[in-house]
Amino acid sequence: MSGLTHRNTPEARAFNEALGVIGAVEPRVADAIRSEINDQRSYLKLIASENYASPAVLMTMGNWFSDKYAEGNVGMRFYAGCQNVDTIEALASELACEIFDAPYAYVQPHSGIDANLVAFWAMLAAKVEAPFLDDQGVKHVNDLSEVDWETLRHRFGDQRMIGMSLDAGGHLTHGFRPNISGKLFEQRSYGVDAETEMLDYDRVRSLAHEFRPLVVCAGYSAYPRKVNFARMREIADEIDATLMVDMAHFAGLVAGGLFTDEYDPIKNAHVITTTTHKSLRGPRGGMVLCGVDGEEFAPYIDKGCPMVLGGPMAHVMAAKAVAFAEAKLPSFADYSQRILDNASALAEGLMRRGLRCVSNGTDNHLVLCDVTSFGLTGRQAESALNDSGVIVNRNSIPSDPNGAWYTSGIRLGTPALTTLGMGTSEIDEVADIITSVLDAAEPAKAKNGPSRAKYLMDTGVQEKCRERAAELLDHHPLYPQVGLI
Repeated sequence: MSGLTHRNTPEARAFNEALGVIGAVEPRVADAIRSEINDQRSYLKLIASENYASPAVLMTMGNWFSDKYAEGNVGMRFYAGCQNVDTIEALASELACEIFDAPYAYVQPHSGIDANLVAFWAMLAAKVEAPFLDDQGVKHVNDLSEVDWETLRHRFGDQRMIGMSLDAGGHLTHGFRPNISGKLFEQRSYGVDAETEMLDYDRVRSLAHEFRPLVVCAGYSAYPRKVNFARMREIADEIDATLMVDMAHFAGLVAGGLFTDEYDPIKNAHVITTTTHKSLRGPRGGMVLCGVDGEEFAPYIDKGCPMVLGGPMAHVMAAKAVAFAEAKLPSFADYSQRILDNASALAEGLMRRGLRCVSNGTDNHLVLCDVTSFGLTGRQAESALNDSGVIVNRNSIPSDPNGAWYTSGIRLGTPALTTLGMGTSEIDEVADIITSVLDAAEPAKAKNGPSRAKYLMDTGVQEKCRERAAELLDHHPLYPQVGLI
């Protein structure tokens, strides 16, 4: 790639020297790492849940904090010698509170599912366990009799939650049976209007009043619109439920000041969970925050370890602190705005070229596309694009006739290409590459008719699209300061 040179920068020296150390022990690992960065430099990354962390964030994860056990909380550890872990955890929490304007942040969760589990159990502890302990006149579950403990355990299992349906853009961790959250709660789903493909808040309200859940879960992984969290809070308040928002996908847009007022989860929800990568552009990890009037849950969230979590990953908490410091910079707000601008340009470019976008566009970082008009399943479109230099993921669309495996759609996101510095003109070129691939691909034949997995495509078209993708990446290289590895 002509946009990359092996520069004598601190980052280039550090990464190359690190790979030399790794390769001296196990060269296959070093080779896999080199292959990964070369692969990432060779594809247009449109996975909505992925991004590129900065060299500073990446370097922070490879440090001596990895060797330290630190169960507990700042100043209250179950291990000695945790003063430095206390420093970085306190700093990460402080910075998280600053960038989100939140009263409390818990930065220990290892992932998004861990963050959600901590939040679920904190809400159960606050709303079910604590009142029960008060009724029994005890302060700790260990003080309960066996009979009373069994009664409390059954009450935990009797609780209900509502969340967005999977085909409307919800997430498995929002109470669905294959995930532990679905085994924890009795769940019902709310969807989108069949015509507009947008949330129908009146239907959400009707479901909430009929089902009477303990938790109203909002947030999404494949819904291309903003959610009015003020209205969701009104619904939760009407039935004395707790509003939890999973903002894993759009946390960077909140930190960048773009989701405000009724669309700001911090201002409207009791409890907020998130990952720290995706649009926030940090390390892979999770976090739980309290909303402006949700601090009553903080003492229970603080018990995430040992309630749900094991030893916190101090090296990742350190990287979270670095990422949060980056998110405080004025440039991050500009970056967040460019994510939205690029997503809008992508949706407009695709629709102009005949690809249907769910809800006719987007007002967040992702675009959900229906590829059936091109005669393809989502799986075929995903494979054809991958082989043509564009990484996406297949995804269900509302009322998807092809189910969750083959799907009828693909999900596209702009955080990663925006990190590379691409703007709306480059994104329009990306839209043209995508529709060129979809137009040239067709289902392969199977024994009983058209395949739903395999595709056929003219190799000339495929190679041309790869060349066009490579040209864009050549002008916007990944980690130019690192040089060639």
